[in-house]
Amino acid sequence: MTDSKNSRNHERLLETLRALSAESDSQAILQSTVSVARELTNSEIASILKYDEADEHLHFVATPFFHRETIQNVRVPLEESIAGWVYQNARKLVIQDVQKDQRFYSAVDQKANFQTHSILAIPLLVKGKPVGVLEAINKTSRAHYNGEDVFILETLASHIALIVENMTLAQNVSQMQAATDHLDQMKKDFIAIASHELRTPLGLILGHATFLREVVPENHYEQLDIIIKNGGKLKTIIENLSNIENFQSGAARIRMARFSLPELVAKTTQSFQPKAKEKKIDLSLDTEGADFFIEGDEEKIEIAIRNLLKNALSFTAEDGHILVTVEKGQNYVKFTIIDNGIGIPNEDLSQVFERFYQVESHLTRQHGGMGLGLSVAKVMIELHGGKIWAENMPEKGSLFAFLLPLDRDKTNDVHTFFQP
Repeated sequence: MTDSKNSRNHERLLETLRALSAESDSQAILQSTVSVARELTNSEIASILKYDEADEHLHFVATPFFHRETIQNVRVPLEESIAGWVYQNARKLVIQDVQKDQRFYSAVDQKANFQTHSILAIPLLVKGKPVGVLEAINKTSRAHYNGEDVFILETLASHIALIVENMTLAQNVSQMQAATDHLDQMKKDFIAIASHELRTPLGLILGHATFLREVVPENHYEQLDIIIKNGGKLKTIIENLSNIENFQSGAARIRMARFSLPELVAKTTQSFQPKAKEKKIDLSLDTEGADFFIEGDEEKIEIAIRNLLKNALSFTAEDGHILVTVEKGQNYVKFTIIDNGIGIPNEDLSQVFERFYQVESHLTRQHGGMGLGLSVAKVMIELHGGKIWAENMPEKGSLFAFLLPLDRDKTNDVHTFFQP
């Protein structure tokens, strides 16, 4: 008789496992598991607990429907609880009379208005590591849990352990994302406040320093020039922060107008010639005599060009050379800067346009800046539906380039043309 009953239980267990394998809803699988565990072990109830790393307690993730609301927020401690002992020791536990066991945690009974007499608890293991506990409680007619009951629960436990672990991983990812979002919001708030609060006093400093430069004796020029120069650097940093923040918040706007890109590039490149001569760098321009017009925000595209030129001059040594080119394609225009500077490590190529990213560490870097110039350039080009990228040259140096659509309605053509 017993063998016949066990055989029916095994058939029922196999049917259940096949059905659960076809189910995609994790919560539905867990609820079905506690229902089958209760039925096949002839228990009053069954439940599943998952360990929560955040508060170091076990939490119910599947219970009978009539207990769901009363115990769903109950936290079961690892110490002084049977489920906690099973979890910590990664071993099954059968207790026929819980009142005689000091590990019994009665708070759950009190909350659910229930009385526990016996427990069969099985650890949920993934690669030998416990992730939770499966329990059957109160075998009917006060009978004792036996080896067949253990077999059934262990089989079910092996089937759901990975599901419970995935729930933990999903919870961890959600918590990490929430923390990341919070930090990102704090960063945005800081940038917005800092750029706003610094702008006015910095403007006063530069204004008064420039005025004093006109009226003080020449022997004070050097000190005032230092103030003006470094004030200008701070002003650039603040403007860069503001430009990026405006773009990410959606506040950035472009003022479309028709202008000559080759003429803008020539004018901007010419403004960097004094700096290039100071470093003995050959800064040359090749537009192939082109003179074409595009629709865009000339001021913002100039910012992108200036930042790319600053970057090239910063990382090109004395007696180096920089070549600037502009060309027109069928649906796009292409701007390129090629230098024979220090180049970019391959592992850094995909990150050079990120905010505050610097190839050199803050302890070893020899060049100034906060890693914002390239980020701003990227923002300005992407506002126009363009594409910007960087490459290493075969022998030495770097190539920075961007594409802009001649027709804003054909932006996708630009991205199709260049796939990094």
